[in-house]
Amino acid sequence: MRVLLSTYGTRGDVDPLVALAIQLRALGAEVRMCTPPDDEFTERLAGLGIDSVPVGPPIRTLMRGTPPSPAELSRYRTELVDTQFDVLPSAADGCDALVVAGLAQVAARSVAEAVGISYVYVTYSAVNLPSPHHAPPPRPGWPEPADADNKTRWDRDARRVDEQFRAPLNGHRAALGLPPVAGVRDHVYSDRPWLAADPVLGPWPDSHDLEVVQTGAWTTVDERPLPADLVAFLAAGPPPVYVGFGSISPAPDIARWAVEVSRARGYRVLVSRGWADLDLIDGQDDCFAIGDVNHQRLFRELAAVIHHGGAGTTQTAARAGVPQVVVPIRLADNPYWAGQVAARQVGAALDGPTATIESLTAAFETALAPGTRERAKALGAEIRTDGATVAARLLLDRLG
Repeated sequence: MRVLLSTYGTRGDVDPLVALAIQLRALGAEVRMCTPPDDEFTERLAGLGIDSVPVGPPIRTLMRGTPPSPAELSRYRTELVDTQFDVLPSAADGCDALVVAGLAQVAARSVAEAVGISYVYVTYSAVNLPSPHHAPPPRPGWPEPADADNKTRWDRDARRVDEQFRAPLNGHRAALGLPPVAGVRDHVYSDRPWLAADPVLGPWPDSHDLEVVQTGAWTTVDERPLPADLVAFLAAGPPPVYVGFGSISPAPDIARWAVEVSRARGYRVLVSRGWADLDLIDGQDDCFAIGDVNHQRLFRELAAVIHHGGAGTTQTAARAGVPQVVVPIRLADNPYWAGQVAARQVGAALDGPTATIESLTAAFETALAPGTRERAKALGAEIRTDGATVAARLLLDRLG
C-alpha cells in the first residue's frame, strides 16, 4: 500500500502530514510527500526516510519581505495549479491514495480521478469548511466583507475561488479527458472532508451541510532535548513568557510590546526568532532568544505563550496547559484559533492589526489570572494525542 501526501504551505501545513506519514509507515504503508522545496522540509523528510517531491516556489521566500500584491498572488496561484498538474501525476505513480491538505491543492482531485486512486481532502481548522455557524477565513489578496451573513459570505467566497481557479482547472481537466467542474471549492473539499483538529479545542459545529470526519489533530511526539543554554535560562528564574509568531510577520511593535508588558509585570521573556527573525530589544539578561526548539517540552515550563494563532502552536500550548495570548493577523485560520482560546477562557485574543499596548496589557492580565491557568490546565488534560493514528487507520481501512 502506498500513499501520496501533498500540501503547499508553511511548517504548520507540513508538520501534520509528517505525523500522518509516520503513523502510516508504522502500519506498513509506504509514503511519499509533496511539499514546497524549502530545505527545512526536504531535509526533514530525508532524515525520516520519506520520499519527497518538491512542488512550487519556496514558501519562505513568499512569506518574507513585502507581501505580494493581489495581482502577484493571483499569478502565484495560477502557476501553482499548473505546477501541480505537471508534478502530481508522476508523484502519484504506483500510489493507492492521495491525501491533500489546504485549498491550494486545486489540481489534486483531478489527478486522483485521472489515475484512478482514492482522494481525501483534509483541513486543520473547522473554519475552513463551509458552515452557517462561521464565516469563511480571510484569504490573502481578497477583500473581506463585514456586512453580510455567513451564508452570503460563503457564497461570495465560492465565487472568488471560481474566478481564480475554474478556467485553469477545467483547461487541465479537459486535457486529461475529464469533465469540467462547476464549483471549484466544493470540488476540492469533496463531500466528506476530514478535519484534523482536536474535538475539544476546535470542534466541527453541528451542521447538515457537510459530512465531516473529525480525527483529532495530527501530531507526533517530539523527543528533542532543549538546548543547554535554554535549559540554563529556564533554571535561573521563575517561568518566563514565550513570545513567538512562527512563520508570520507580526503587526508592527507587537513583539516589542509583548516583551515590555511581560517585563512590567516581573516576567522574564523568551523571544522565538521565527521566520520574521525577531530579536531581543536590548541586552538585559531577563530576555533570551531561541530558534527552532521542542515546543512540547518548552511550553510546559512557561507562564504564558504569546503567539499568532497557528493551529499547531495553539494545539501545543493547549496540550501543555499553559495560558495563551493570541495576536493574529487577518490571515487564514489565525483569527479562528484566537476566538477558540478566548471562548474557552484559557487565554485572551486580540485583533493584531488594531492591537495597542493597552489592549495587549489587558489581554496579558486576563491570561495570567489564576482562574485562566486553572482552566488551561483542565483543558490540557482533555486534548487528544492520537489523531494521526486514527486518521492512518481510517485511511488504510478505506483502502481495503
